[in-house]
Amino acid sequence: MANGGLQYQFARLNIAEKLIAINVLIFILDGLSTALLGYSVSQWFHLPKDFLEFFGQPWSLITYSFFHAGLGHIFWNMLMLYFTGRIFLNLFDNQRFLNVYFLGVIIGGIVFLLSYNIFPTLLNTNTALIGASAGVTAVLIFICAYIPNQEVRVIFFNVKLWYVGVFFVLVDLIQIPYGGNVGGRLAHLGGALLGYVYARQLLNGKDIGVGFTRFREAIAQLFKPREKKAPMKTVYKKDTSGKRSGDYDKMARQKKIDSILDKISKSGYESLSKEEKDFLFKAGKEE
Repeated sequence: MANGGLQYQFARLNIAEKLIAINVLIFILDGLSTALLGYSVSQWFHLPKDFLEFFGQPWSLITYSFFHAGLGHIFWNMLMLYFTGRIFLNLFDNQRFLNVYFLGVIIGGIVFLLSYNIFPTLLNTNTALIGASAGVTAVLIFICAYIPNQEVRVIFFNVKLWYVGVFFVLVDLIQIPYGGNVGGRLAHLGGALLGYVYARQLLNGKDIGVGFTRFREAIAQLFKPREKKAPMKTVYKKDTSGKRSGDYDKMARQKKIDSILDKISKSGYESLSKEEKDFLFKAGKEE
């Protein structure tokens, strides 16, 4: 009963909240395994700085994002993921969120790898990359670039999103020369670059994540159980009128979403009417 309740609660979460739950669970399990075994098995999932080590565990280009160095590390990452996820999912569906997040993780990891191998003397430390920061930064910079004039509340002030984005990028750039977590800072910038390019291309009508969506679907297909072949039977011609009607409804709904998003990109989120905001919110939940 308890297990069913947990599954139900998990199913009710949006995609950003599910990622948060998974990250927190892995953080707890990693801590328990270290305490019980005396060492951490998570090193097989961290992204190593050396190319040869990476080729031995290529999955680490994704899995590193699910591990964190400490309570403060995971707390701030998940807090940022929660708030940026809420804004993002009011505008787009789960698939696009996953594209931006995991492409940010991948690009951040690649920037980390390249940096440590192109500038070995500058970044000469024995380290591996962990943390969701590159993916979180990608989502943050995406919304800052897509709706730059939208205002958000920061403590006592309303601030435009593009100010927030510039602030976080500058923090990483300023801290790089001082040698503190240089690889992590560069990974953040890699995620930020992905988020910015994705948003600007989308505003121009091009979704650069389409190929990644197909790749994820192909991977998911490998793990689906094969369906048993049904015995031969008489086939009758189907009435497709209902299907055509459903297609028209979907096209009309998508057209309305595109119109609202275009209005946001030109005038900001606050220019929307209550009806338009409610429609976007419901559309995001239904995806």
